[in-house]
Amino acid sequence: MWMTPKRSKMEVEEARGFRPEWTQRFLVVEPPEGEGALCLVCGHLVVPVCERDVRRHYEAEHHYYERYVEEGERAALVERLRQGDLPEIPPLTPEERAARAGLGLARILALKGRVWGEGDFVSQCMEVMLKDVLPDHVSVINGIDLSPEITRQRVLKINENLRSQLFNRAKDFKAYSLALDDQAFVAYENYLLVFVRGVDQDLEVQEELLTIVNLTHHFSVGALMAAILEALQTAGLSLQRMVGLTTTHTLRMIGENSGLVSYMREKAVSPNCWNVIHYSGFLHLELLSSYDVDVNQVINTVSEWIVLIKTRGVRRPEFQALLTDSESEHGERVNGRCLNNWLRKGKTLKLIFSLRKEIEAFLVSVGATTVHFTDKQWLCDFGFLVDIMDHLRELSQLLRVNKVFAAAAFDHICTFEVKLSLLQRHIEEKNLTHFAALREVADELKQHLKEDEKILDPDRYRVVICRLQKEFERHFKDLKFIKKDLELFANPFNFKPEYAPISVRVELTKLQANTNLWNEYRNKDLGQFYAGLPAESYPIIKGVACKVASLFDSSEICEKAFSYLIRNQHTLSQPLTDEHLHALFRIATTEIEPHWDALVRGRNESNP
Repeated sequence: MWMTPKRSKMEVEEARGFRPEWTQRFLVVEPPEGEGALCLVCGHLVVPVCERDVRRHYEAEHHYYERYVEEGERAALVERLRQGDLPEIPPLTPEERAARAGLGLARILALKGRVWGEGDFVSQCMEVMLKDVLPDHVSVINGIDLSPEITRQRVLKINENLRSQLFNRAKDFKAYSLALDDQAFVAYENYLLVFVRGVDQDLEVQEELLTIVNLTHHFSVGALMAAILEALQTAGLSLQRMVGLTTTHTLRMIGENSGLVSYMREKAVSPNCWNVIHYSGFLHLELLSSYDVDVNQVINTVSEWIVLIKTRGVRRPEFQALLTDSESEHGERVNGRCLNNWLRKGKTLKLIFSLRKEIEAFLVSVGATTVHFTDKQWLCDFGFLVDIMDHLRELSQLLRVNKVFAAAAFDHICTFEVKLSLLQRHIEEKNLTHFAALREVADELKQHLKEDEKILDPDRYRVVICRLQKEFERHFKDLKFIKKDLELFANPFNFKPEYAPISVRVELTKLQANTNLWNEYRNKDLGQFYAGLPAESYPIIKGVACKVASLFDSSEICEKAFSYLIRNQHTLSQPLTDEHLHALFRIATTEIEPHWDALVRGRNESNP
């Protein structure tokens, strides 16, 4: 457990109070009286004083001064500001404004997954609009170059700016975790997405794309691990600060002797590292779990139906809701594997099940086989799959809510495991209360079968539920190992000190006796509460908080990348360099805003 570290204790700095290094970094000084950080540029007093608030003020209001990068330049700038000599910020020239507009348009094209050549089309649209609305400003368009090559360069510049910001923030991470997703690429399975989630001493959480690894060039697990370690080293992230690994449950990731997780854990074993927590069920929960519960290859059959509907039943009114959902998910055209993954969602299967009568009539009208609609076992398997996938869908939705911390996500998982036990008992008793689709199929079959004829086989489905239970236990067993840490983090005032390790009991008792902290705990969210917790008084509890907060609590960023790929699969299947692919996915998934002035006025850089 983290509360009784077997290795060196986590060093946690004081979260509150002015720090001298902020003066050159953020252009603030400690005020003569009172608390806070006084901005040398605008005179604004930042309170409460923590690095997160000081940095946000600087980045939002005064990022222009980042051009003073050298230590000597920075020190001279601070001295000028102390004397009231404020450097004049020159306005953007027309050329710089045009470059700024071009960068913004390049970012939009990247977010929408449009090809580079569409910049010229956008330029033509803008010219037509300005001719009618603002004819005096048509000449402005001529200064904005949206040619394919220039658009590509701008996208790469934006990516480099975002990457640089991430690396600057990564320096302050007290703990971080990685999410390794090798299932996101639907059109071609040869890339690994690596995401990082880090927390600083103020418990500010940052989730970003760290790198994309081309699996064609890094086929072996050793080469793959080397690529990840290189990305961590480039970002300035040491293995000593790594807390958790979230992965898919493919053999490449969790193979017992040759999986990447085993290699990463071996690499992280040293006197200065923590026990790395691994859990493999968060990413693509519905997609990967569906393979465990699809006992009769139902998805393959349904996929054939959908292909027929898309080619010969597009105009039928009964299928419009289904087709609309399909197009909103991945556009009008879709490859076979992408279609298969869409069908493995509980929501989609439920919709198709509700249309099974209409689909049967359609298959008869086009001369396709309807043998499955007379197969009692197949119909029961279809209903059971719909029900189980609907339960998994509910869990998956809960696990997509981020910024709730891993403790809440672990509660959802434990609740679902209890639910699986209940479902197992019910299926053994032929109680279909929580199997709505299977109950509907059974009621329909009763009308056509003899009374003594067996309708469904409970053992068949009990085995499936047992298998799903074992998979969940295997995927999340490490989270159970730190269960007490999660409980302490989520409910520090309700956690009984006698159940805590000896090393944390004194801190916990002191914390629970502090009325002011109790009021803060009630009135603030967990992140704010732990950010304000004095590190010098509660170093172990603060250390546990940083580690728990750094664990991935949702699959949101992975789902964001997955959705971006599905929506733009035809654009992304075009020949792209790894560098451009990396840039597109970073822009699509990041929460960081590019520093536009730095991009436009960048030192020693061309302005495309």
